[in-house]
Amino acid sequence: MLRLPAVAGRFYPSHPAELRALIHKCTSTDPDLPRIPVRACLVPHAGYVYSGHVAGAVLTRITLPTKIVILGVRHYPRGEPAAILSSGAWRTPLGDVRIDEELAEALKKACSLLREDSLAHSAEHSLEVQLPFLQVLVPDFTFVPLALGTVGFEHLVDVGEGLARVLETSKEDVLLLTTSDLNHYEDDATTRIKDRKAVDRLLAQEPRGLYDTCRHEEISMCGLGPAVAMLTALHTLGAKKPELVKYATSADVSGDRDAVVGYAGMIFS
Repeated sequence: MLRLPAVAGRFYPSHPAELRALIHKCTSTDPDLPRIPVRACLVPHAGYVYSGHVAGAVLTRITLPTKIVILGVRHYPRGEPAAILSSGAWRTPLGDVRIDEELAEALKKACSLLREDSLAHSAEHSLEVQLPFLQVLVPDFTFVPLALGTVGFEHLVDVGEGLARVLETSKEDVLLLTTSDLNHYEDDATTRIKDRKAVDRLLAQEPRGLYDTCRHEEISMCGLGPAVAMLTALHTLGAKKPELVKYATSADVSGDRDAVVGYAGMIFS
């Protein structure tokens, strides 16, 4: 199966040269800053003009392996609640990216909730927007796309534990790249307060704490499920060094402080 781009020309440029130029702008950091190996990272998935600088700050901070699991959101109520694609390729304006079939099969065996489903992935932007960054920064990578919709906390824990088993036993380094935006469409001041509460739970690596905080505080973090699964996996893997690399809201670009979206870039080593 070849999955064609769904949001090129909207979330990021459709012209290859323009796209590369924007990615280089988003990833232009201190060349002397050392890159570090990490177990996982959290990056946003809005249009590049709004959140690309946050994603770029994370991806240029870490050593990128050639095998990556992208754990994203299923924004649309279509398809399986925990969807995987285990063969084929995804196309972007920069070319095709191959799905890692061996890694995908290992994940399906370890995570019983995962179901093969092209429909859930067909229009989903949260995973797609990560690919051009990775194509520029680590051109020979392969990946596995996972999209989580609305599932219960216990199911998210099951997914996280399955992810940990696969990453722990892999003979090669595998990065768990999780994507989420934070609070949506409240004013900038309110969003920053709410986002701080979510970020604190992420830094504490508390899956239940993050889940409950977002529910009780009405924090509309769209990737809550993926983040809970990631934190569960990190607990099993023994990750001890979380870091908030960069935080921003859409108001930092648009100037509109009445209805914003929050973005956090984080690493976990």
